Amino acid sequence: MTSRETDRQETLAKAATSPVSYGRKGALEVRLARSPREIDAAQAVRYRVFYEEMSATPDDATRASKRDADRFDEICDHLLVVDHSLVPEGESAPGEDGGDLPPEAVVGCYRLLRQEVAERNGGFYTANEYDIAPLLARHADLNFLELGRSCVLKPYRNKPTVELLWHGIMHYVTAHDLDVMFGCASFEGTDPAALAAPLSYLHHHHAAPDDWKVRALPHLYVEMNRMAEADLDPREALRALPPMIKGYLRAGCYIGEGAVIDYQFGTTDVLILFPVAQISDRYLTKFGAKFGTPDGKA
Repeated sequence: MTSRETDRQETLAKAATSPVSYGRKGALEVRLARSPREIDAAQAVRYRVFYEEMSATPDDATRASKRDADRFDEICDHLLVVDHSLVPEGESAPGEDGGDLPPEAVVGCYRLLRQEVAERNGGFYTANEYDIAPLLARHADLNFLELGRSCVLKPYRNKPTVELLWHGIMHYVTAHDLDVMFGCASFEGTDPAALAAPLSYLHHHHAAPDDWKVRALPHLYVEMNRMAEADLDPREALRALPPMIKGYLRAGCYIGEGAVIDYQFGTTDVLILFPVAQISDRYLTKFGAKFGTPDGKA
């Protein structure tokens, strides 16, 4: 059995037998996927958002399956937002009988890849766009977590859903003793000139300090410093940032050097980086203990 197959089986076995819920707010719950069927439900949500709503271009296999899937899905943990009001009448609610949740109940997801798993299975997804090896070497004493494939169905793109996702991520970080979160965040569109203001704003105001610098791979590197700082209107630039990137900035993230155009997904990507010790105290307090467990108890 390969290390990939072993990691996949161990991940699903642990998820199936462990408490996987990180909290609930009303009908919405944040929890880990615990079976291939639940991962498939997350892939279906990603397809709806990336390929049907946004401008990602599917290959024939992706179009036929209506799933956004790649090799990393088998080794990652998948954080789900579940809407219990969408569980069909007569079916068990997620977690009540050990069965899978109904696919239609999954309304949002995040993909989580821990460093120890990545190193056994060919590395991180982010390494396809950014030269992260020097960063990992400089901080060899720290445990890294890659965040990826974040999406939420349109009716759920609101504060409660985003807060639940953050709540789940922070509890996952604590449970696995992780020190640094990182990953790619995206702007819609592949024309960096049209994104000159927000890209320049990130470059001038949120660039990573030297010890945390990460640079886009040379053949993919797109200059972010497209406007002089004096020519920027910070308010306009902030308004042009996607909500997810705004949330990352409020939490205190750093931004890598250089953007990358992802033509398959129709996006312009930037690297976000969070040393957990430097995340704002407000976020740590807010998402460490805001929501109750599924039965409503703190």
